[in-house]
Amino acid sequence: MILTALPALADNYIWLLEQGGDALVVDPGEAGPVERVLAERGLRLQAILLTHHHNDHIGAARELASRHGSRVHAPHDERIAAADVRVGDGDRVMLERPAFTFDVLGVPGHTRSHIAFHGAGVLFCGDTLFSVGCGRLFEGTPAQMLASLERLAALPDDTRVCCGHEYTLANCAFARTVDPSNAALAARTEQATARRARGEPTVPSTLADERATNPFLRIDAPALRDTLGVDDRVARFAELRRRKDEFRMPAP
Repeated sequence: MILTALPALADNYIWLLEQGGDALVVDPGEAGPVERVLAERGLRLQAILLTHHHNDHIGAARELASRHGSRVHAPHDERIAAADVRVGDGDRVMLERPAFTFDVLGVPGHTRSHIAFHGAGVLFCGDTLFSVGCGRLFEGTPAQMLASLERLAALPDDTRVCCGHEYTLANCAFARTVDPSNAALAARTEQATARRARGEPTVPSTLADERATNPFLRIDAPALRDTLGVDDRVARFAELRRRKDEFRMPAP
């Protein structure tokens, strides 16, 4: 099994998982990066998985599926037209080629119909859980997003977190404003800075990494409680998300 993050658009990642000459891709916002790696590695694109309806995640799904005969697995959302198989919470995607099985998790918050795929030690979580962050609440509520993140955080420690964007450095900068004494976060920031300097992705992370450094998974930590000064858990999460929405990276 080979897992590859394909940079796309401005800061997206299209995830490609290959096995024995067969491949699947997750959230193809554009076709070019996928076509290049398929040609370079001589791969057959058998399946496409979509996590939510935003165009930077589905923009090339129809084109790729038509060209390669791939089956598209997508949420129950009429805004996603290019779907062969609709899946939702509790469903299981069982692929013959490549031979992987994924459990489908409903994770509303970023959008109302957002789903994640978990299997083969990998979590394709779209824009719900980011490296050291989480997605904006465009259609869901703080309570929904908090429940979705806690559901993902309960997966095994070594699960590889394959999110949809390269946001780690900005997320680390914000996280250090609300969790400044976190040594694991400081180390994660240094690691991410070095990777970006080499032109490498900062993802996938692991869920163990995220639980140690991601403030949206640490809202019950004493440091976060003290910083945010809010007793109710959902209200505390909402305040954290509000601060992130208003955060701007400091000038270099």
